[in-house]
Amino acid sequence: MRVELLPALTDNYMYLLIDVDSKEAAVVDPVEPIKVVEAIRKHGVKLTTVLTTHHHWDHASGNEKLVRLMPGLKVYGGDDRVDAITKKVSHSNTFKLGSLNVKCLFTPCHTTGHICYYVTKENSSEPPAVFTGDTLFVAGCGKFFEGTAEQMHKALIEILGRLPPETRVYCGHEYTVSNLKFARHVEPDNEVIQKKLAWAKEKCSNGEPTIPSTLADEFTFNPFMRVKEKSVQDHVKQTSPIETMRSLRKEKDSFRVPKE
Repeated sequence: MRVELLPALTDNYMYLLIDVDSKEAAVVDPVEPIKVVEAIRKHGVKLTTVLTTHHHWDHASGNEKLVRLMPGLKVYGGDDRVDAITKKVSHSNTFKLGSLNVKCLFTPCHTTGHICYYVTKENSSEPPAVFTGDTLFVAGCGKFFEGTAEQMHKALIEILGRLPPETRVYCGHEYTVSNLKFARHVEPDNEVIQKKLAWAKEKCSNGEPTIPSTLADEFTFNPFMRVKEKSVQDHVKQTSPIETMRSLRKEKDSFRVPKE
């Protein structure tokens, strides 16, 4: 399994997922189709599949153009609002990409049809990957545009959080520095957050991505994955993980990221 990061727009990520054995490839959220076509040529792979996490324009609006450029693509998504969709999927649907196994994880909240894609390779020592769109970010989560704190809690803790800890997390945006500044505000004594923030600032100042993360790491610095921790609950003066999730998101929505 090989994952190529393709930056798009101002802070989006598209991903080219390549099965090294068969040279078959999928692309996640191809909002800039020309860049995708160039990457396919560069890597000498055969694109067969589009994996759409959700219907928002900055993730799905390139689908129709890409299908025009490369007819016959299978376009997966969990929502009828996804442009050019050919295969609507729901929770636990699975399919193959060459020798890779792709499992759909239904994570509604940011949108009611949001899907994350969990990718594994049998009999391989390499870690799995999960493409989380705007559900899980490095050190953050998506806004609750169409859903509730209960849904985001289920998505982050019960669905994504139960994947193997070494699973690599490939999210939809480069929001890591601002997310970590909020995380530091929530847990000012958490040294892991401080170290990760210093690392992320250096990466971004060098024009490098902070992706991927791992699920194990997210549990150490992402406040939305840490809603069971007393330090996070105390910050928002709540005692239940779901109420902590609700309060954190409300606070983050109006949080002014400090300039440093």
